[in-house]
Amino acid sequence: LNQVISNLQSWLMGILAAFATLLLVIGGIRYLAAGHDPGQMERAKGAIKAAMVGYALVLLAPVLVSLVQKIAG
Repeated sequence: LNQVISNLQSWLMGILAAFATLLLVIGGIRYLAAGHDPGQMERAKGAIKAAMVGYALVLLAPVLVSLVQKIAG
């Protein structure tokens, strides 16, 4: 069970990091293309903030997995 959880952690971290990177790129492109439109700039900032949350989840994934391992035994 511990090996399965460890493998799941690796996959989860990879997927979250890739998705966060994608959101960061999309947010950056939106920000550059927004010009002076405040609505578009806010959407771009939202995408960048979502990417930062994704990176935070990637950093917290090992902690969360270790908690699950302790609970599961």
